[in-house]
Amino acid sequence: MLAVFPFLAALTASFGWATGIVLAQMPAKALGAFEFTRIQLIACSLLMAAACTVFGLWHSIDWLYWPSFVVSTVIGVVLGNLTMIECLRLGGPRLTELLLCLKAPIVAVVAFLWIGETLGAADLIGGTLILAGLILAIQFGGGTEQTHRQRDKRIARVLVLGVLAAGFQGLGFVAVKPALTNGAEPLAIAAIRLLGAAGLILLFGLWRKQSQLQKTEVTPYLLFRTILPGVIGYIVSSSLLLYAYANIEAALATILGSLSPLFVLPILWFADGKKPSVPSVVGAAIAVAGAAAIVWV
Repeated sequence: MLAVFPFLAALTASFGWATGIVLAQMPAKALGAFEFTRIQLIACSLLMAAACTVFGLWHSIDWLYWPSFVVSTVIGVVLGNLTMIECLRLGGPRLTELLLCLKAPIVAVVAFLWIGETLGAADLIGGTLILAGLILAIQFGGGTEQTHRQRDKRIARVLVLGVLAAGFQGLGFVAVKPALTNGAEPLAIAAIRLLGAAGLILLFGLWRKQSQLQKTEVTPYLLFRTILPGVIGYIVSSSLLLYAYANIEAALATILGSLSPLFVLPILWFADGKKPSVPSVVGAAIAVAGAAAIVWV
């Protein structure tokens, strides 16, 4: 029974990110991308640092892995988020989520070359089903949006940004897997990543021009609505996925942790009454079948 927990942790992480995305829409629009990210990173890093101190988790960290922590923070958190936001701005949410599905095969290759991980036949079949289901669900998820299809000159840039975002985020998690398998607590690793990213974004904020600073008044309610999805995504979901990375193959953890686009469909249906299209439901069913193949076969 315990062997199932890492798989469930990765799936729960996907659900958490999907919930966080929906909750983040209002505060992100009100504050802007930079201020929204800065508030989230600072608040969540302080919360994680406090939790690790209270529960005595820092002792689990072997600081000989500090180069991996730097790579995971700079590439996985900072560069991964920046390229994802730019891809989202130019290509729209559906295309961005579709490109982020490439995170799973990218991680599989990196994990094989870096730490020698291999996948079994059932894992490969399940991963292929999940990717196919994600592509079908996202591509035909319903709704209309003005995307790169109307701007051919931006297609190459959007594709490059999407692939980079997927690669950066995946590499960020793979980088810390050796430390995790050596006994580091996932919460402590998540705290290190957040503290480093918060420090970098604070330094970057010092160079921003006064005219670029956010003018929106940050009310207590807006602050709460900003921090809440950060807690769900940066703290809960990231920690769960790191736990999965520590106990199962990196590629499998990434595949199961990439199902947030599918969970978004029922969440939006419940929240906004946006009924998903038939192809998106079929895609979700295919992805669930793939996840079942990985977990139980």
